[in-house]
Amino acid sequence: MEINPAVTFKHDRTVMYAKRPKVLIVGAGLGGLTLAAILQKSDIPYEIFERATEVKPLGSAMSLGAPTAPFFKQLGIYDEFVAFAKYYDSIQFYNEKRQVEYKMHFASFADETYSQKLFGADGYIVGRPMLYDLMIRQIPKERIHMGKKILSTKQGGNGVLIRCSDGSEYEGDILVGADGAYSSVRQNLYADLKKDDKLPASDTLPLPFSTVCLVGQTRPLSSSEFPDIAKEDCQFINTLGGDRPFSWSTLTTAQNTVCWSVIMYLDAESSKDNDAFRNSEWGPEAAATMCEQVKDFAVSSGGDQKLTIGDLIKWTPKELISKVMLEEKVFKTWYGCRTVLIGDACHKFSPAGGAGAVNAMHDAVTLANYINALPHHPTADEITQAFTAYRDERIPWVQEAFDTSKIFKVMAAKTTVGKIVRFFAKYMPATVQQKSAVRMAINRPQVAFLPRAKDTGSVRPAPQPSLNAKGPVDSKISTTGTITGKDKQVEDEPAAATAAAAPAAVSV
Repeated sequence: MEINPAVTFKHDRTVMYAKRPKVLIVGAGLGGLTLAAILQKSDIPYEIFERATEVKPLGSAMSLGAPTAPFFKQLGIYDEFVAFAKYYDSIQFYNEKRQVEYKMHFASFADETYSQKLFGADGYIVGRPMLYDLMIRQIPKERIHMGKKILSTKQGGNGVLIRCSDGSEYEGDILVGADGAYSSVRQNLYADLKKDDKLPASDTLPLPFSTVCLVGQTRPLSSSEFPDIAKEDCQFINTLGGDRPFSWSTLTTAQNTVCWSVIMYLDAESSKDNDAFRNSEWGPEAAATMCEQVKDFAVSSGGDQKLTIGDLIKWTPKELISKVMLEEKVFKTWYGCRTVLIGDACHKFSPAGGAGAVNAMHDAVTLANYINALPHHPTADEITQAFTAYRDERIPWVQEAFDTSKIFKVMAAKTTVGKIVRFFAKYMPATVQQKSAVRMAINRPQVAFLPRAKDTGSVRPAPQPSLNAKGPVDSKISTTGTITGKDKQVEDEPAAATAAAAPAAVSV
């Protein structure tokens, strides 16, 4: 297909064949897979293109709860998720002497857990590889193309075209960049926008980063090796380095493994040392040096053993240990013509707040709703209108999550401000704690074109404009293409607007 940017069509949808827009998703991370899993439930054609030749089960642990429960239920995967996840209701903060500094406990009611009562779902810890496996199983294998590194993209009035390093080409109507912090889709889009002088100066700057993270997951352990494994609830322990610019976490899983991570907070000098490590791929190749650097860090196991990160490294298969840079930036430009970005491709958070994966999933839900609302044979202008609505809905949540992640990063810092933040966290009144929890769990989006999941939380979910975006079959948009049709307020959506807040999650 030859893409001509100058070509536009005068649509007559009364005579044209009813064709849904074809979506090309670049990147098979959690954001891309979530979008694909949602589209799989519709009649919208899609394909996924992943530059890696095989899936690597890397990463540590994630916390998922009320913010993802509704659309997990809609996709029919919530019960399976709960079956291999482990319930948690607190985070314990330790010092390097393996002593408890304080505990953030999510208060419980007499008969029901705190999260279940307020937000309709509990919080669970799950190994990132297991969540990834669950999501990729929702998508037919023939829809995923591995080993497809994108070299260039081209878009115009009559479609979008991607060219891969193996010489293959693919065409569609919409291109979604879900390919991470160093997104090739974003780079191609920005290059075109910059030529036309349509790219904000801030979006041309290199990605700033202030942390490097080492992560892994052990083999299944016995309770004699790691006593906390035997406890019914997940033991989530975060240790703050004394005078060292590090913090590290351990989380027990339902599979009797320990997910662990070590975060190094960089200053101006150490940033220079790590500047050469600019690879957004998870991989074990660069991990060896950092493993040696952190092996003596103290770990609390719930027993008398004086374990260290070195013991966890010894129990972790080497191919499952990875080092990754973690950048921080919210891009201003999320779309252009037929191309749109989700997840790390348009916003990258500090790992301290743990909001990256959940926000990528929320991007996918919102974008899917607006894509579904497009008319048959959408024009580039109609697609741009959908992308504008998508960004407008997501940007307040993303910015709030970004700001919150910076607060969590300061909390672990060895500064006076960090000490003050930790003091207030330790002695936070229950009422303030509850308000904070509401802010983190009020955004509970759902897929507009799937049967609504019942939300039993006493705190109603925040308004979700895309939930009222109608598809081409159930609305009168066959000639105008308008995607902003209003419907009566849905049963589980509050009538009044609520202040934007960050989703609750911990991801390492």
